[in-house]
Amino acid sequence: MGFWDAILGRSKPVRPDLDRLFGLPGAAVSLEAGTGFTPTGRGSVCFASVEGGAFTQLQRDVRELLDADTDRGGVPVEFSQDAYGYTWLLARQPPDDVAALVNDLHAVNSLLQDGGFGPQLLCSLIGFQDPAGRPLALVYLYKRGTFYPFAPLSGAAEKRDNALELQVRALLGDDLRIEEDLSRWFPVWGAPGL
Repeated sequence: MGFWDAILGRSKPVRPDLDRLFGLPGAAVSLEAGTGFTPTGRGSVCFASVEGGAFTQLQRDVRELLDADTDRGGVPVEFSQDAYGYTWLLARQPPDDVAALVNDLHAVNSLLQDGGFGPQLLCSLIGFQDPAGRPLALVYLYKRGTFYPFAPLSGAAEKRDNALELQVRALLGDDLRIEEDLSRWFPVWGAPGL
């Protein structure tokens, strides 16, 4: 950052560090021990679609990579679009294998980034639930390089369990780089994987 940037209050954006995703298996252990929430085995990546042959080929490459184990019992990935026009890729692994799910999500993010589509990446998430079935997601903001918890209230239309989100933030502060700006804890209503 230069002198004028400092005087004018400009700052450089945080560079995404996809390797931070590899902190999720340890965070899952801390989360289960501290709150009883366990992984669901579902995770997703959200990105803005782009028209064109290169992006279509990249989507095919992602599907081919992640579906390579379907002949051995693996679950194929699913692509869907939300109401805002964003594309979601849903990956599944056994709930007790968070590391494999993280590898899948990391591979998708890396392929998109390496293919020149990093600016289209929005977030990745991994789903959890407690014994009562309450949902929780740990969301990775690609452009910020940070995580935040998202806890929608079961049975309530677009309401969050803010107390749970703050509890999870305090619990995982040593495991993950948590987003400090609460206004960036965007709701991801109906996200695949949640």
